[in-house]
Amino acid sequence: MTTDLEARIERHNKGREKTTRPYAPFKLIYTEQRENWKEGRKREKYWKSGVGKEQLRKLKYKK
Repeated sequence: MTTDLEARIERHNKGREKTTRPYAPFKLIYTEQRENWKEGRKREKYWKSGVGKEQLRKLKYKK
């Protein structure tokens, strides 16, 4: 979750995020916007779940 997507991707790709550092570089494959923090967090949890990750894999290899 972020209010500045470009800066967030840059932080990940430059290794500034400890949890994602070993997996860089990143390529953006999907985004969505939500009205508030609560809804955004709900969607983020979905995308990080097993079902959500499988959907992202499908999107990644579809392109």
